[in-house]
Amino acid sequence: MVKDLDPEMFDPMCPSGAMPFQIGDKWTGMVVLCLQDGPRRFTEIRVPLRAVTPKVLTQTLRAMERDGLVVRTAYPENPPRVEYELTELGRTLLTLIEAARAWSRDHLPALLRAREEWTKAAPIGQSGRP
Repeated sequence: MVKDLDPEMFDPMCPSGAMPFQIGDKWTGMVVLCLQDGPRRFTEIRVPLRAVTPKVLTQTLRAMERDGLVVRTAYPENPPRVEYELTELGRTLLTLIEAARAWSRDHLPALLRAREEWTKAAPIGQSGRP
């Protein structure tokens, strides 16, 4: 017998609604990895994240700063220098990211095979369906 789903299972008051990033967020995890060895300037972060636009990286860093994951330090120099550094809270994400990377190493081939099989079996025009 299939158990009915609880209509309150996604209670709006649940603390998980305040998560700093969603699973699958494209850039937050990568920024955390870029900062794991110490502070970096904006342009240094962009080097390995060459596909991110400056606007999106700025938005990501601001959201991470808002959530207490990074600290932004502006130095009174000419030209101005700004660095971003993981906070202790931000560093706690490294464990989660490593767990996700380990899962990917173990299961990515199976996931890609499943996607390929699903795409082959999907009716024409529906290979992009959710």
